[in-house]
Amino acid sequence: MPCTLCTILKTCNPPAGAKLNFFEKWVVIIRACVFSMTLTSALIGVLLAWSDGHFSWLPALLVTLGLLLAHAANNVLNDLMDHKSGVDTPDYYRAQYSPHPILAGWVTPRGLFISFLIFSLADFGILLFFIFTAGWGALAFALAGFFISLFYVGGKYSLKFLGLGEAAVLLVWGPLMVGGTYYVLAAHVPLYVYLASLPYALLTTTVILGKHVDKFEKDSAKKIKTLPVILGQERALALIKIMIVSFYVLVVAESVLNIIPAASLLALFSLGRAREVWRMLSAPRPETPPTDWPIWPLWFVGWCFHLGKLAGGLLIAGIGGQILLLKLIGHF
Repeated sequence: MPCTLCTILKTCNPPAGAKLNFFEKWVVIIRACVFSMTLTSALIGVLLAWSDGHFSWLPALLVTLGLLLAHAANNVLNDLMDHKSGVDTPDYYRAQYSPHPILAGWVTPRGLFISFLIFSLADFGILLFFIFTAGWGALAFALAGFFISLFYVGGKYSLKFLGLGEAAVLLVWGPLMVGGTYYVLAAHVPLYVYLASLPYALLTTTVILGKHVDKFEKDSAKKIKTLPVILGQERALALIKIMIVSFYVLVVAESVLNIIPAASLLALFSLGRAREVWRMLSAPRPETPPTDWPIWPLWFVGWCFHLGKLAGGLLIAGIGGQILLLKLIGHF
């Protein structure tokens, strides 16, 4: 018997024929399979704050939990608003690569909205703690993230419909998440932290770009002007390649300039996977789903996420490993 939860977290889908309990069903609904992106950004902020002498377990755990709750709230709001506006239909990709919570009959629109309120209220409680302990800057970071999440979807004037969704992802998973995490631990944010947030933010943006390339035809028909719809598929794929190259260039440059620890160069060990992803971005999209490909009809997004997960993990290992080593040397 496969581990149901493991399969969900790995593929965004439950095993075929599996009977899900309440918890497993909600892990699918909130799309926890992609939470590693948020966890990586949070850890970058935590590690940089630790390096500068600003670390406490409770704030570090709370800010990480808060960001994961915010990601969950964003995902359920996205599904709710896209269903309400008529974007998410049975023939649209969202309902095909993974169960859509409403279209699959797992939860009503009201239930999905209530879940959004629960996640948001829990986040508000964490925010109050950080306003008290770190200052009003915590509110500024939280409001910026909340309003970007709110206006990402919701109709023809939303960020996604105006070709600004990709820029929003870059801003949120970079300066806002990393900078906000550092702020609640240190009560200030030096400029270098924002610069240090950019390499991984580029990789998260390739994920959303890849997803929007996959949905190009459907989005064009629905007049959803994502960046690939505006640029065209070939230019969007070229932009993804530029972002991948830029990730490695920034990691090297920021390591040399001491913006991030030199051991961040460990991320270069993901170059083999980057070459594989590059080949997939250069080749035609398959006409039929390959064997054991769990998120069809999505394709390019899977490869971008595949690279980001490894490269982000290596980046975290490099940053954390060097900081830990220096702390141990300083202790002895």
